[in-house]
Amino acid sequence: MSEELTFEVPGSGRVSALLDHPPGATLGYVLAHGAGAGMRHPFLEAVAQRLAARGVATLRYQFPYMEAKRRRTDTPAVATAAVRAAVAEACVRVPLLPLIAGGKSFGARMTSTAAALEPLPNVRGLAFLGFPLHPPGKPAASRAEHLERVTVPMLFLQGTRDEFADLERLEPVVSRLGKRATLHLVEGGDHSFGVLKRSGRTRDEVLDELAAAVSGWAAGL
Repeated sequence: MSEELTFEVPGSGRVSALLDHPPGATLGYVLAHGAGAGMRHPFLEAVAQRLAARGVATLRYQFPYMEAKRRRTDTPAVATAAVRAAVAEACVRVPLLPLIAGGKSFGARMTSTAAALEPLPNVRGLAFLGFPLHPPGKPAASRAEHLERVTVPMLFLQGTRDEFADLERLEPVVSRLGKRATLHLVEGGDHSFGVLKRSGRTRDEVLDELAAAVSGWAAGL
């Protein structure tokens, strides 16, 4: 069961968070939500549950705009401050666990942006659940330029049908990052990791794949 808590984001007030800390956990994951849905989104709930079964604690949290029920996302300065505050909170809540950080889409990009500005304390790697490389229908790689300044390993979990990350643009980005970057493709997955019925795969199978990929990659850090 998730523990509800709050923490302070400098300049933005307090935000809510959920801590899932299974007995015997060996890793903590600071997990940020996407632009359109908060920390209680069913996708993040399901990922947290499956990670808990694999010994991974998760700290999910709200960005200030979501806490205030605003539609417009926070500026990068506010969002990266929230990422850094969430990591600091995880260091207090699960002080004995090594940490990774990341999130879904917007949360992934803001986490990597924060890490590019300054390393996140005690964070050994970044795991992205659908990195938003570009807007749909507008393939580009400019949103990835800051990744060159990230100093820890990165895991990109991407669906092969992700309209926010054309593989012809994403694969060269990952290649340029060298040994710091790992790309795990979810066959047939879209930006939310949904798969078509004709794939023969279930939602549960995809979620299990994501959890296994995150925990397996993190074990090697």
